[in-house]
Amino acid sequence: MTNAQIQQQLHSLRREIDDLRARIERPAPAEDWNSNVGIFANDPLFEKAVRYGKQYRESLRPKPNKRRARRK
Repeated sequence: MTNAQIQQQLHSLRREIDDLRARIERPAPAEDWNSNVGIFANDPLFEKAVRYGKQYRESLRPKPNKRRARRK
């Protein structure tokens, strides 16, 4: 491999590295949360998942102690 070919490859690799660095350093565009609002409207599976989540959270709550009836 000649010196000219090595220099050409080195130049090509440097351009590639610069391109990759630019991609990494460029911040990703922030997704607008408004674009996701309402995507599960009237979705029966989502409503079922919400119901199951509520049942699960309620199952984690401590149960109240049952009071015994007093004897007279």
